[in-house]
Amino acid sequence: MSIGALVAVILLAPLAAVAGCLALRRPRASEYLNLIAAIVSFGAVIALLPRALGGPFTLWRGYLIVDPLGAWVLLSVATVYLLASIYAIGYMRALDEEKRLHRFYALFAGFALTTLLGPLMNNVGVYWIAIELTTLVSTFLVGFERTRESVEAAWKYIIVVSAGISLALLGIIFFYWGGSLTLGATYDLTWSALRSVAPRLNPTIALAAFLLVFIGFGTKVGLAPMHTWLPDAHSEGPAPVSAMLSGALLNTAMIGIARFIQVADSAHLGTLPRTVVVVIGALSLLIAALFITRQTEIKRLMAYSSVEHMGVMTLGFGFGGPLGVAGALYHMLNHSLNKSLMFFGAGDAMHAFHSKRIGRIHYVLTAMPVAGLLWMAGAVAITGAPPFGLFLSEFTILRAGLAGPNAWAVFVMLLLLIVIFIGFLNHFRTMYFGEHPESAAVHRQPRAAGTAFWCVLPMWLALVPLLVLGVWWPRAFAHYFAVIAAQLAIGGSP
Repeated sequence: MSIGALVAVILLAPLAAVAGCLALRRPRASEYLNLIAAIVSFGAVIALLPRALGGPFTLWRGYLIVDPLGAWVLLSVATVYLLASIYAIGYMRALDEEKRLHRFYALFAGFALTTLLGPLMNNVGVYWIAIELTTLVSTFLVGFERTRESVEAAWKYIIVVSAGISLALLGIIFFYWGGSLTLGATYDLTWSALRSVAPRLNPTIALAAFLLVFIGFGTKVGLAPMHTWLPDAHSEGPAPVSAMLSGALLNTAMIGIARFIQVADSAHLGTLPRTVVVVIGALSLLIAALFITRQTEIKRLMAYSSVEHMGVMTLGFGFGGPLGVAGALYHMLNHSLNKSLMFFGAGDAMHAFHSKRIGRIHYVLTAMPVAGLLWMAGAVAITGAPPFGLFLSEFTILRAGLAGPNAWAVFVMLLLLIVIFIGFLNHFRTMYFGEHPESAAVHRQPRAAGTAFWCVLPMWLALVPLLVLGVWWPRAFAHYFAVIAAQLAIGGSP
């Protein structure tokens, strides 16, 4: 199958699921249509990965691009889409929302479509549109349960993120204006055109444009101090949506930051752009550490963990070089797997104990033996402890930082990771082995028959690769990362 055909399959599968869910309006048919679309998209992405190594390839009159960086982000997104689609079958059946389930799955598949579309965008302006589409679709999913808190979170999400994305649009306009002084009044603002014209941009315009797009897309990524929407949106949406927001959506915005760092390097703006990126990455770790240690709700705990790991990934891209890029990309996949597992476990715990509060959850292994064991393993993994994948990626990023001009951030990162490790696992110690006065009135609620399988299976499917990737760094991955690092270097593609 050609590259163009594979891209068509990746995008048309969720689009067909959207149409099918809205046409049939049946809950069981909708959940299986969405699952089939996730399986098809994931399979097509796997087939696309090795072919993307020969890229970049442009498709559909240059509006789409297939390159190794975009294909790797597609892998992370498609993986979370598949895992979340499996989990959603068990989770959503327990919500007693049968009449609205077809709408949920139509929105869910539409959300997946927009997150799969973003990494394929070759035109910078159209990429911005794709990112904005992810906001519009996912807002309805954040508020799907229609509680006061979820509706408030949805409004906060769309207002804060749209404001940030507006700054990104202003930065893109600045880039276009700067390029027009060299290329003429009208030209195609593709990634390659922007990179090629970058050395001739006015340095002041280029720096202002970069800072605007970094702040704008950094808001979407959930970097501090632009992260204020993330804890509410991730904690109030249904658990499968939270997994997609953390493991898929944030990566779709992160690829834009990586590409704009390449543009800033090509513009010869000195060390300031990367220093800003590193500072914001370190600040995100600091904010996450402060809120994780004092958190009282499990899904907000997972949300601030997302702020932490986006900060780690940002540090990797900010440090740059083969090690920095490799660490960031390896972290991206491992985080997508791990955070999916954590939100699935949080969803099971919320169902079992009828509460989001950490103080009302106790003796988890008694209430949910298998899921509880998997959730605990995921908690150890998400803190960056060996022998799981995040340990390898964080260690690689630390090594990259020591070789660059921002080595101070390595020591800040290491210190804050230790604080987060202690604070995060202390909450799990309380939920698994402690007793809290709030927990006395809690009545555990067993899962309905037929739903447990759908909830536990994706947790296994997430944990096993995390363990494998922690003890074995595949040579094919190393080669893939080396190609991407070379393309992101000055003078590379796209």
